[in-house]
Amino acid sequence: MSRAADDPQGQARLWAFQRALQQLGWSDARNVRIDIRWCEYDADWTRRCAQELTALAPDLFLADITGSVTALQHVTRTLPIVFAAVADPVGAGFVESLARPGGNITGFMIYEYGFAGKWLELLKQIAPQVTRAAVIRDPAVVAGTAQFSAIQVVASPLGVEVTPIGVHNISAIERTVEVFARSANGGLIVTGGAFSAVTRDLIITLAARHKLPAVYPFREMVTAGGLVSYGPDISDSFRRAAGYVDRILKGAKPADLPVQAPTKYELLVNLKTAKAIGLEVPATVLARADEVIE
Repeated sequence: MSRAADDPQGQARLWAFQRALQQLGWSDARNVRIDIRWCEYDADWTRRCAQELTALAPDLFLADITGSVTALQHVTRTLPIVFAAVADPVGAGFVESLARPGGNITGFMIYEYGFAGKWLELLKQIAPQVTRAAVIRDPAVVAGTAQFSAIQVVASPLGVEVTPIGVHNISAIERTVEVFARSANGGLIVTGGAFSAVTRDLIITLAARHKLPAVYPFREMVTAGGLVSYGPDISDSFRRAAGYVDRILKGAKPADLPVQAPTKYELLVNLKTAKAIGLEVPATVLARADEVIE
């Protein structure tokens, strides 16, 4: 797990996996042993965790995000690995194709890149006055570039000019957003990636300070004070990953289990944040929301 051990979302996802596994007949300390490492988004620590777990000679690994899978891939090319929230398993070199992974790795994608365009559509729905959108992404990874490209595709039809903001360092994000906010009719889109968890509080603070309507990829960013999020229910991906773990423990090969896309998405709206920035969320959006925070 890439997060800290006391991270609520990480705990919720792990609980969803363990509960689903138990429903399939696997109980920790009875007929299966589960060893867990929490790596706190630290690459060096993640590599050490991968080495420690490999030394235990497990039957298989469960990994959450791309960085976790990469660390495991460096220590084994044979032990089965099931991932629960990877953006681009083909581009990352984990699998040969989604339909036929071909190696020792398979699992569940966090989203398809074309999905990113929906964030801009949602931004226009909640704030029709927006004609400029700053897109915060990590250009150093394939997912960051691909998501920005998908947003660009829908930008012109929606009448929105999009500007990328890289996440190379924290101070650069703060300076760039401040300059962007000096002109009217702006909004923010935060794309998905490991960086979004690390920079979450800063981005939420900047959006509030400059009264920018902002769309986020994950629910935790809205429960922490962000305006609105639309994205996959990652806990559901962990539940589904338990099914692959069950099948592998019973003899299936990762190479024969296709990589699957999310099937459950959720829309969250924070009305307290909307009020603070002087925005009235349309009733049509509220009616579609899975959860409204008041």
